Amino acid sequence: MKIALGADHKGYAYKELVKSILSQRGHYVNDHGAFSEESTDYPDYARAVADDVLAKIADYGVLICWTGNGMAIAANKIKGIRAGLALNPEMAELTRSHNDANVLVIAAKYTPLESLGEIVDNFLSTKFDGGRHERRLNKIRKFEDEK
Repeated sequence: MKIALGADHKGYAYKELVKSILSQRGHYVNDHGAFSEESTDYPDYARAVADDVLAKIADYGVLICWTGNGMAIAANKIKGIRAGLALNPEMAELTRSHNDANVLVIAAKYTPLESLGEIVDNFLSTKFDGGRHERRLNKIRKFEDEK
């Protein structure tokens, strides 16, 4: 799979770990930065990753910041992006199966290091359930089209 990856300075260390996990699993990673712990602005990375997902340059995106909230808010402002915050493996699975998330958001402050691999694996391996969840996503799509 092709994965677009981005983090701000507070997510940099976790991004490097996630990049390693993804590479070890045989995925191609398009790393949009940050490339150090020097202060940066999370919306820039959310936009770059979202653009890759929307353009189908990447199958999925992964975003990381301190709490995950900033990245999730920024990414979800972009029509067609469904970014889901996952603090544990079950949340990663459910954001795919129930919400058809196309971007995984990780909180560097609250996500245990030992869970990173399982969170990423669950997100990438879980299929969307459809059914009643499709009806709900259609309502969200209507929100995106409203002025």
